[in-house]
Amino acid sequence: MLLALAALAAAASGCGDDGVSSGATVRVYVGAPLCAGTRHELARRQGRAGDLRVSALCLAVARRGGRLSLATIGANARRATEDSAAVAYLEAPGPANRFARPIVEEAGIAYVKASSGTIAMQRVLHAIAEAGSSSIRDEVREALESPSG
Repeated sequence: MLLALAALAAAASGCGDDGVSSGATVRVYVGAPLCAGTRHELARRQGRAGDLRVSALCLAVARRGGRLSLATIGANARRATEDSAAVAYLEAPGPANRFARPIVEEAGIAYVKASSGTIAMQRVLHAIAEAGSSSIRDEVREALESPSG
């Protein structure tokens, strides 16, 4: 039953193992410090990469009173892993990376640590546009992990 629901959700989003359909929407999860640059670049590209629509979801701030909130970091990472349309997770350098990265990577989602939301989104949009029609999540992750990606 659970597998059937997961397959249905993946098919509905256009990002299942059977490939991605033209016009489908994929999502990029973005740490709060990178949101402004990410949204600006996405708007400049009219929310598109190749034949796909791309949306950015800004995550909750992971600092409370000057301290890291591990609960928020975990919730942010899990939010991305539960989304079958998620293809990348962007985060600024800092201590949150060592907690979020393993969660996100375990789900097969590209984890991008960057100081600039604009540059990170440019890389992600390029990887999405260059991906084939098979598993968009896998192809984006592989492109962003490669030295030239």
